[in-house]
Amino acid sequence: MLYIGGLVFALLCVFGSFAMSGGAIGPLLQAMPFELLTILGSAIGVFIMSNSMAAVKSTFGYLMLVLKGPRYNRTSYTTLLSFMFVILKQANAKGIASLEEDFEAPDASPLFQKYPDIQKDHKACNLICDNLRVISMNLDDPHQLDEIMGRELKKNAHEDMHIAESLQGISDALPALGIVAAVLGVVKTMAAINKPPAVLGEMIGGALVGTFLGVLLAYGVVGPLASRMGAVVKEDTRYFEVIRTALISYLQGLAPQVCVEAARKEIPEEYMPSFAEVDQMIQNTGPVSQ
Repeated sequence: MLYIGGLVFALLCVFGSFAMSGGAIGPLLQAMPFELLTILGSAIGVFIMSNSMAAVKSTFGYLMLVLKGPRYNRTSYTTLLSFMFVILKQANAKGIASLEEDFEAPDASPLFQKYPDIQKDHKACNLICDNLRVISMNLDDPHQLDEIMGRELKKNAHEDMHIAESLQGISDALPALGIVAAVLGVVKTMAAINKPPAVLGEMIGGALVGTFLGVLLAYGVVGPLASRMGAVVKEDTRYFEVIRTALISYLQGLAPQVCVEAARKEIPEEYMPSFAEVDQMIQNTGPVSQ
């Protein structure tokens, strides 16, 4: 919601200062719908041309990230640490093979069912299960697992950043699209050159509205939108880094408690539970199921 609040404040300052300095809002509002149709219509067309249908369909979901903020919060991270401790504790006590039924069918796994948020998060669930499966294939080199997971997370991050990068490209193009709208307005004005100066002045003013809107939309609306979206996406990727660190620490031979503590360090400061909170969570964890 900070984006909406900031946007409203910015627009109030722009149009408010214009009105307070003696600017006439009427001609501005009169020309704005046609200029917006030219600029936003062409921008949407360019966005569609530049992306696949799957990317276009996913745009609304990414826009909601800007309004809602990061998907994962303090509770999400604490739950993940608890889950990672449980599975690593069982793997350490009974071997990774004891988790085979769980990572092969997480939807039917009693262990996963105790953590429904993780079970329903297909990306996180698949990351955990796939790499537990890899570890079960006698992979005992933490550097190899680090490389495997690093490539996967880099690929996922690149895909998640695609919409934000596309919007940034649209932001860069909006000033030029505003010039296009302005040039069309100038063409219209030149076609009416025999009109009285007052009429020509109004038509020229309407043409300049296109340049104004192109710059305003670029640096006051779409640019910040792309920046915020990218920041939220990057922050959410830290959730998967927690999983990566915990599994790699396990392959390094560290105790489950130490694995969880190493993973805790990957959590953004805003959401990081304290050492005492994690320690209490570990103490409340029941014994390994038989």
